[in-house]
Amino acid sequence: MKATGRILAAVFGVAGLLAGGCSSGTSGAGGSAGPAAGGGPGAASSDAIGPGGSAAPGVTPLEPLPTAVPAVLGPYYGQKPAWQPCDGGFECTTFRVPLDYDHPADGDLTLSAVRAPAVPGGASAAGRLGSLLLNPGGPGGSAIEYVEAAARTYDLGVRARYDLVGLDPRGVGRSSPVTCLSGARMDAFTSVGLTPADQREIDALVAADKEFAEGCRQRAGTALGHVSTVEAARDMDVLRALLGDEKLTYVGKSYGTFLGATYAGLFPTRAGRLVLDGAMDPSLDSVTGNRTQAGGFETAWAAFAKDCARRDDCPLGRTEQAVGDQLTALFEAVRANPLPTTGNGRRLTGAQATTGVIEAMYADFLWPKLRTAFTDAKAGDGTGLLKLSDSYYGREADGSYPSLMFANTAVNCLDLPAPFAGPEDVQRAVPDFERISPHFGRDMAWMALTCAYWPVRATGAAHTVRAAGAAPIVVIGTTRDPATPYAWARSLAAQLESGRLLTYDGDGHTAYGRHNVCVDGAVNRFLLTGEAPEQGKRCGP
Repeated sequence: MKATGRILAAVFGVAGLLAGGCSSGTSGAGGSAGPAAGGGPGAASSDAIGPGGSAAPGVTPLEPLPTAVPAVLGPYYGQKPAWQPCDGGFECTTFRVPLDYDHPADGDLTLSAVRAPAVPGGASAAGRLGSLLLNPGGPGGSAIEYVEAAARTYDLGVRARYDLVGLDPRGVGRSSPVTCLSGARMDAFTSVGLTPADQREIDALVAADKEFAEGCRQRAGTALGHVSTVEAARDMDVLRALLGDEKLTYVGKSYGTFLGATYAGLFPTRAGRLVLDGAMDPSLDSVTGNRTQAGGFETAWAAFAKDCARRDDCPLGRTEQAVGDQLTALFEAVRANPLPTTGNGRRLTGAQATTGVIEAMYADFLWPKLRTAFTDAKAGDGTGLLKLSDSYYGREADGSYPSLMFANTAVNCLDLPAPFAGPEDVQRAVPDFERISPHFGRDMAWMALTCAYWPVRATGAAHTVRAAGAAPIVVIGTTRDPATPYAWARSLAAQLESGRLLTYDGDGHTAYGRHNVCVDGAVNRFLLTGEAPEQGKRCGP
C-alpha cells in the first residue's frame, strides 16, 4: 500500500510473493471492505470520489505528458542494454535514467532489471506478445526477486507468450537502493513503543523517527529527493522502449497498482494491457489513507477472529468477541513486560507484537502460524510473534535488513505531504483511528508520524487518474483485503476512463495468482487476448 508510517502494502518473502502480494511498512498498512462486501468496522467508500467517480474539490487529475519523447531524453530512450545470463536461467541488465527528469544534466541513476524469457517451445515466435512487467508493491518491493520467484509458478499460457520482466524501481533492491540504518539500529527502531502513554514515551518515539530520517539523509544523499512514483513510472517508459514494446503490458500488485495507474495517467496512449490488483486510491490524502487502511486491518482481524473461534487450537477464546478481548489483553501485557524469545536473546516488545499480527493479516495461509504464536505468547514465549514481525520488515537471519522499509518510507514521504506535523496532531487523530480500528488504530496513527521529520519536502499530492484514451485497465479489489481496502479499488476503477472493476469476494491481500479459477481465468484471458472482464464481474472464494 502506500501511506505514511511503518505499514506496507504487501507481504514479503517468497511465500508472500508466490501468494500474490507484498508487504512493507512505512505508510499505512490496511484496507477496509466496502459496502458491497458487507461493510464492517472499516467499511467506507473513498472520501474523495463520489458515486459517479468525480473528484472532490481540491483533488486535481494527473495530467499526461507530451506524447513525443523530448529530445533531451533521446539518449536514454536510445540505449542498447546488454542482457546477460544471471541468477540461474534468468537474464539481467542495467540501464541509465536521469536522476531528475526536469534537469537531466544533473546526473544519472543506474537501474537493474531481470527477464525470464518466454517458456521455450510454448509458442511460436509469431505467437509471442512481448514483455510483461511485474511489480509486487511496497513501495520498496523488489520486482527482480518477485519475477525470480513467480516465473516458476506463473500461468503457463502467459509464460509461453510473454517474457516476464522485473524492474527494481529507483531506490529499491538493485536499483541504487536507499539505505538508512544499520541492522542493530533497525532492531531498535522496530522495538520502540507505538502507543506512548506519557511524554517520555512520546519523546522516545519521536527520537526514533528522527534518527531514521537522519540516517536516510546521510546515506541516500541527493537521490532521496528523486524516488517518487512519478519518476519510477517514467523509468518504466524508458524500459518499455528499450524492450522494443510499443505499449506497456503490466501486472502490478498493491502499491504496484499506484505505480501502474500513474504510468497510465502519464502515458495513456502507451498503456497496453494493465492489471492493477489490490488497488490503491490516489485521490486520498495521507491521513485518510492511513485511517481507512487501519479499518482494513480491523476487517481482516474480524475475519481471522471468526475463523479462530471455530477452531480447537485457537488459544484466544470461542467467540469473536473473546478473541478480540484476548488480543487486547495480550498487547497490553507485552507492552508492560516484553516477552523472551529463543535463538538470539531478543525480547518481543508491544510494537513488534502488533506488527507480527499485522503481518499475518495479509494472507490467510499465515493464520495457523499466528494461532501457534498466540499459544506460545500466552505461555510466555514471544518467538513466534517476533518471527512474524521480522518477516514484515524483511529482517534477515544475520540481523541485516533489505532496502524494503527504507525505500517504503522514502517513496511515501515524497508522494504525499506528511499526515501529521507532530505528536499533537497524532493525539488529536487517535480517536478517529480507534473508532475505525479498535485493535490497530492507535498504533497505526502513531506509525504515520515518521514523515513529519523527513529531510526532503514532498513533491506529490493527492490526485485522480483518468488516463483518457487508454485501453481497458483491469482493477482488482478483494472485499476483505487488509492493506488496500476494497473501497479503493472501486474508487480507482471509477476514476479511470477505461477502468474495469473485477471483485474477489474473499480474504487476504490481492487476488490474482492465488489459485482462484475465476480471477485467474479473467486476468489470463485479458493478458492473452485483450478481452477485459465485464464491468462489475465478481468472483467467489
